[in-house]
Amino acid sequence: MIKDFYKYQAQTSPHPLGLEVSHAEGSYIYDTDNKAYLDFVAGVSATSLGHKNPRVNQAIKDQLDKYTHVMVYGEYAQHPATEFCKLLAKHLPPQLNKTYLTNSGTEATEGAIKLARRVTGRSQLLSCRNAYHGNTMGSMSIMGFEERKQVFRPLIPDVDFITFNNEEDINKITEKTAGIVLETIQGGAGFIQPENNFLKKIRERCNETGTLMILDEIQPGFGRTGKLFGFENYDVVPDVIIIGKGMGGGMPVGAFTASAEMMDLLSHDPKLGHITTFGGHPVIAAACLATLQEITETAIMAQALEKEKLFRKLLVHPLIKEVRGKGLMLAAMTESADITNEVILRCHKKGLILFWLLFEGTAIRITPPLTISEKEIEEGCGIIIEVMDELLKERN
Repeated sequence: MIKDFYKYQAQTSPHPLGLEVSHAEGSYIYDTDNKAYLDFVAGVSATSLGHKNPRVNQAIKDQLDKYTHVMVYGEYAQHPATEFCKLLAKHLPPQLNKTYLTNSGTEATEGAIKLARRVTGRSQLLSCRNAYHGNTMGSMSIMGFEERKQVFRPLIPDVDFITFNNEEDINKITEKTAGIVLETIQGGAGFIQPENNFLKKIRERCNETGTLMILDEIQPGFGRTGKLFGFENYDVVPDVIIIGKGMGGGMPVGAFTASAEMMDLLSHDPKLGHITTFGGHPVIAAACLATLQEITETAIMAQALEKEKLFRKLLVHPLIKEVRGKGLMLAAMTESADITNEVILRCHKKGLILFWLLFEGTAIRITPPLTISEKEIEEGCGIIIEVMDELLKERN
């Protein structure tokens, strides 16, 4: 199979890990030799309830027996999508009450930046250096990492950047700014949290200038930081949130949410302001509904903070400079990209899945399923420390 993988399937990097997957369950992925790999990545923060979650799988199967795709988005009332949006609104601040369902996080970003221009009548967009909001042309335009986008220019115009946590840059938000798009916690840059009320100060400036504050919750969202959404940790309410990854329990999905007053502008002048064929797909929406129910009806969010404490207790080693992030959105920082690469690759051989971050080469991604057990955390951290001991011994 691996030869066909390389021959027929387009690759995203020169050296994929190449794991030949047989099946997955709980916190483990199994290869075609039935070797178990403990998953500390969860499909890059996506498989929030673990692999083959019974509640999510049952919801998918039940919906398959009723109907799959019946009409393009927004024309028919379909129970799973409607119930998901209704339950989501129940758990959000009152002004975030209407949701547009998409197929992915990057499509949700595209919708959100279109909404900002539609609502304000302005064109300028702001984002952060080292930000990542997706990889389609609009999303790439607000990606603050030139190396990844230079060969695809020209991108959409009138985009500028600030530095995350730099208060002087807040004044770049003016009456010409349609929207500022921020990751609540910067992901690709190294799981950097806002400091010194940075997000609240952005909120205040947006209020002064009539600018939409758009928070990208694609990674922090759906319980990963101990709250349903990351912004709840920082005493701020945005105008728009962009969501995806963990909302589908492993199924492909995204969405953006704002007030009904704003979202309704996409339905006229012009009509079909944002359209998608498969957004709100009933099978995907059923998985989203089951995922949201499980997260909000159990103690899983509070447990994420307890599990964070365990990770921080166990991940102490001379090769680890610090552990960044919150909840189960963590990054172990080493002193060099070479060390990070060695740890990730050697752990993979020993049956532990770790991964990289997009822009910060010294970071080891640790974003396991929210359902991971303490025993599994101890097992995986033990492998990390074992590998780091080996590396330290070789260096000495």
